[in-house]
Amino acid sequence: MKCVLPVAGFGTRFLPFTKVIPKELIPIGAKPLIQFAVQESFDSGINNFVIILNKEKLSIKQFFKRNSNIENLISETNKNHLLDSLNSLIDKSNFKYVYQEQMHGLGHAILQAKDEVNNSSFAVILPDDLCFNNDDPVLSQLVRVQKDYPDCCVVALEEVSDSAISNYGVPSIENIEGHDNERLFRVLDLIEKPKIEDAPSKYAVIGRYILTQEIFNFIEEASPGLNNEIQLTDALSELAKKGKVIGYIFEGKRYDCGQPKGWKEAIIDL
Repeated sequence: MKCVLPVAGFGTRFLPFTKVIPKELIPIGAKPLIQFAVQESFDSGINNFVIILNKEKLSIKQFFKRNSNIENLISETNKNHLLDSLNSLIDKSNFKYVYQEQMHGLGHAILQAKDEVNNSSFAVILPDDLCFNNDDPVLSQLVRVQKDYPDCCVVALEEVSDSAISNYGVPSIENIEGHDNERLFRVLDLIEKPKIEDAPSKYAVIGRYILTQEIFNFIEEASPGLNNEIQLTDALSELAKKGKVIGYIFEGKRYDCGQPKGWKEAIIDL
């Protein structure tokens, strides 16, 4: 399995900082968001990465390369160990880069990875959603679920407040017959950023997915939706109507680091 990280967006909520530095390199402590995402995938048993970039964000590509000049300069100091965790990820992982020339939404970004995911199910992490569960990474939880439902996509769910529900894709769900796991649901439909009164549940889809190859058929057929973008939610909705999407209320803590408030909360808690 490979993990796709769509990071081609411009991070406008963090301007002017993101004019020159990608949002995914904003630090939590000393580590950038994207390193947390790659580490979560690695800890979930997935070390092959497809990173969707735009050509203004090549510093992400540089981040996941060894830098012999810096390593040599600090080799005689007591600080050389500070690169150990990153270098270990780099040495034990494979990185492939694909460019998204135009920003047409998350579905369009995922579509750019089609030729790289080898006709199998694949993971997706949105680094904006920083998830913590030291004992059991959130992506690992989804991987286990998908093993029981290999023909289905699996999406991570989180209960959110009424005031926040219109910021997310929101599923209509039902219990799975014969299954007593209170965290597991069949997704019947999905609505992207509904008004509070139109939300079909109190749960939101957050930035962790296991997707099957079938998702590409529906992304390719999708018409531009909200904000004239190709929404991943719309493709998942079509699969949900065929009974092929499972929702799982993950165990752990999530921070919405795509906005300054969530980023600050993550720093304080860390």
